[in-house]
Amino acid sequence: MVKIGITGGIGSGKSYVSRLLTEHYGIPVYNTDSEAKRLMLSDEGIRRRLTALLGKEVYKSDGTLNKPLLANYLFADSCHAGQINAIVHPQVKADFLKWADLQTGCEIVALESAILFESGFDNIVDKVVMVYAPVELRIRRVMLRDGTTEEKIRQRIVAQMDDKAKQDRSDFIIFNDGSRPLNLQLDDLQETLEKMIKGNG
Repeated sequence: MVKIGITGGIGSGKSYVSRLLTEHYGIPVYNTDSEAKRLMLSDEGIRRRLTALLGKEVYKSDGTLNKPLLANYLFADSCHAGQINAIVHPQVKADFLKWADLQTGCEIVALESAILFESGFDNIVDKVVMVYAPVELRIRRVMLRDGTTEEKIRQRIVAQMDDKAKQDRSDFIIFNDGSRPLNLQLDDLQETLEKMIKGNG
């Protein structure tokens, strides 16, 4: 089995590429963002450590996460995100590996993460695929999708690892800017990954 990581900046289209990989190539994709949210509710180790860090108020009486409290903590100090990530990310990594083992019959599985390198998720995949689109195009996409302002989007872009750094650490680049059909690029990606599998067989 080959494990690939899918990353890219906000608005690059990584989730769209992930969906294409699942729908047209049969590659299951583990979304770290949604799975981290699930684990913050269901994993007893995470719940215990978050409660120790933030107090019992971090979870509401119905067991759901107190999102305003968590958001206030994250924005209060830049180092706070690292503290939360140190609690959540190891469990996400373990959960992904367990999930991958359950994907019997699949030669390729994928992990999608906007912060693949920052979180160290690149250490648990075999190859990294970066989805690229120019910044101005990404801004237009997110403004249409989320109805947010250009200023807020640019702030989020600046907070992420820049594209050049991602490209330098990635094995494959998918250009999602209209310059080349996505299906042709994904065909090439699948062909290369299948050759890897046969070479290791």
